[in-house]
Amino acid sequence: VQLQASGGGLVQAGGSLRLSCAASGRTFSNSGMGWFRQAPGKGREFVATISWNSGRIYYADSVKGRFTISRDNAKNTVYLQMNSLKPEDTAVYYCAARSGSDYSILATNYDYWGQGTQVTVSS
Repeated sequence: VQLQASGGGLVQAGGSLRLSCAASGRTFSNSGMGWFRQAPGKGREFVATISWNSGRIYYADSVKGRFTISRDNAKNTVYLQMNSLKPEDTAVYYCAARSGSDYSILATNYDYWGQGTQVTVSS
């Protein structure tokens, strides 16, 4: 499966961005999906995850109430709407897909990764 993330950019604090992750090469609708991020000098951090039918969703405490994950199985795409952005949200954001259908907060449970998209929030 191939994942293509897009939508990153430079935004001022308090602004919004919507990331998209388009999947191809596999039955996307059966896969749990997740977003992770990695800031300079730090490890990869869980952001949000969604089960195959959007029935189960989970967020990191640091983004809860500001970010929204969603998916459109007809378009083979998962989204991350990011509002009220803060400078500490600056990172490369990666989407990931599982072979299983449920969600997961663990990066090791994901089998496929996109190339990442840079999000920079200025103060």
